[in-house]
Amino acid sequence: MSRLELLVDRDGPLTRAAVLTDGRLTDLHIDHAGRPSLLGAIILGRVERIATGLNGAFVDLGNSLSGLLPAADVRRPVLDDDSPQPRANRPGAKPAPIGALLRTGQPVLVQVKADAAGAKGPSLTMDITLPGRFLVHAPLGRDIAVSKRLGSGPERTALARRIEQLATGAGWIVRAGAAQASDDLLAAESEALHLQWRAIRDDARAGSAPRLLHPGPDAPTRALIEQGAAAPAAILVDDPPPAGGIRIGDGPLLSALRDWCGHHAPDLLPRLGGHTDAQRLFDLRDLDSAIAELLDVRVPLPLGGSLVIERTEALTVVDVNAGERGNPLDVNLDAAAEIARQLRLRNVGGIVVVDFVNMRSRGDAERVLAALSQAVESDPVQTQVYGMSKLGLVELTRARRGTPLAALLRP
Repeated sequence: MSRLELLVDRDGPLTRAAVLTDGRLTDLHIDHAGRPSLLGAIILGRVERIATGLNGAFVDLGNSLSGLLPAADVRRPVLDDDSPQPRANRPGAKPAPIGALLRTGQPVLVQVKADAAGAKGPSLTMDITLPGRFLVHAPLGRDIAVSKRLGSGPERTALARRIEQLATGAGWIVRAGAAQASDDLLAAESEALHLQWRAIRDDARAGSAPRLLHPGPDAPTRALIEQGAAAPAAILVDDPPPAGGIRIGDGPLLSALRDWCGHHAPDLLPRLGGHTDAQRLFDLRDLDSAIAELLDVRVPLPLGGSLVIERTEALTVVDVNAGERGNPLDVNLDAAAEIARQLRLRNVGGIVVVDFVNMRSRGDAERVLAALSQAVESDPVQTQVYGMSKLGLVELTRARRGTPLAALLRP
């Protein structure tokens, strides 16, 4: 079984959380103090303009920032009681006109589902969700939805019934890892998420708009949430030393993570500790150079050959080079796993086109497509692999979420 570790540090304006699998970097989350992300933030905004042509509304989020709320993401606000929030639009149906749903100056409770990109502001929704390792709380919904990764057998129904008995409140999305979690962990997480929602809702009722009610999860928390049931064997936090150079008790990073685990993941507390070695943790594990390599255009493949990853304004292009290896199938299978890893580590979003090495048979192409599809299955960001053209080009899409790594690390 693979050994997972989570290493956390602060380097200047960067808070970094690196997940290692058997010593190799497999997931990376970074927050930049000078370029803060709003992804996942819950905000009491105010409608500043109805955009009929876009069938959406621009919402004032405060701090001279506004985001677009599409009509399809509008829900009728119910902030006066605990009843579930009914949908303003049925799923799959044509959205109602935005003018029939919202009015200028109206306060709206929204969540940021995509950060600003270029000239576009944040993308917003009124479908509030609070993510956990095993469950996602959708407090304005009514149902229990089970991850498709659990298949379609009776296990899905049994798990849904189990969550119905254990969870506090209504509206739950059950992640695949919940099947391996104990009743105590599921009950504790549901209670923590529901209490979190009640505090947000009460805050929304109490004050004026626009106002930030709840920030999105920070880098270390995101790393733990996205690992789900795959709990790290060790969580090491390298807090920067204070001005005097002498640590007394936990530093701010360790304290914040210990507090989060105490409420949301008590099983992880025994695995959490501070790094006390004189040498910086990321230096000790050679992670700075591994992160720097993620900015390179060329990526060597483990068994020979290479990838060339180039970003354009419209899409990301990945070219697979065979190098000195002669078997195109072996090169492409090798590349498929590394492509999935690189997209996740670099936080690439949008359209991706992969130019694989030309193969001799349709069967080989299907094997490569299957390998790529399997490789992206573990990615917490929705990734869809489409077919292969006659030229050997594969199209896939990866949902935009957060800021790409290159933008976070640029000077």
